[in-house]
Amino acid sequence: MRVVKLSILAAVLTVALAAPSVAQTQSQTPPKPQAPTQPPATPPAAQPAAPKPAAPPAPPVPFPQDAKYAVVDVQAIAQNSVAGKAASTKLNELQTKKMGELQDKNKQLQALTSKRDTSVGVMSETARAALDKEIDKLQRDIQFSQTNAQAEMQDLNNELQGDFQKKLVPVIEEIAKEKGLYLVFTADSGFAYIHPGLNISDEVIKRLDAKKN
Repeated sequence: MRVVKLSILAAVLTVALAAPSVAQTQSQTPPKPQAPTQPPATPPAAQPAAPKPAAPPAPPVPFPQDAKYAVVDVQAIAQNSVAGKAASTKLNELQTKKMGELQDKNKQLQALTSKRDTSVGVMSETARAALDKEIDKLQRDIQFSQTNAQAEMQDLNNELQGDFQKKLVPVIEEIAKEKGLYLVFTADSGFAYIHPGLNISDEVIKRLDAKKN
C-alpha cells in the first residue's frame, strides 16, 4: 500500500528577518492635535439573548458492511494522533530555536547600524570603515543562518515524515485486511462525494496511538 506523502509541519518556518536599513531615518512631522470630541451617548443596555442549547454531537456513521473501499484523512491523522503531535512538537521546538538565534543576530545588527548612523561626524574614517566591515559581515552571517535554518527544518521534516509513515502504513493495511478492502484512498484524492462511513481515520488514530512506539 502506498500512502500519499504528507507534511506534518505545523507551522512552516518562514525566516524573513530582514536586515534593518542602514540609511538614516528621516524626521517625520508630528500629527496636529485634534480637538476633543464629546463622547457618544451610552445606549441603554440590551438584554442578552438567551444562549441556545448546544446541539448534541452527531453519532458516528457506521462503516458500510458491504464496502470494499475506504478513505483516510492523512493530515487529520497526523494532527490528532500521538505520533503526529510529537513530530509537530519537535518541528516547533527547532523552529523556535532558529527564530530566536536569528532575532539575536538582528538585534546585534540593529545596534551596529544605530551606532554608525548616530556617529556621523564624530567617528574617524578608519573606525567607520571597520564598523561598516563588521556590519557587512554580520549581514552575510544572517543570510547564511536563514538558509541553514530552512535546510535544517526541511531535513527534520523529511525525517519525521518517513518515521510517521512507517508507523501509519501498517495500521492502514491491518484495518484494510480485516475489512476485506480492495483500496484505501486518501481524503485529498479529489472525490465529489464520499460516504461519511467510509472514513476510517478515527479508527486508524486509535490503533496508531495504541501501538508501542
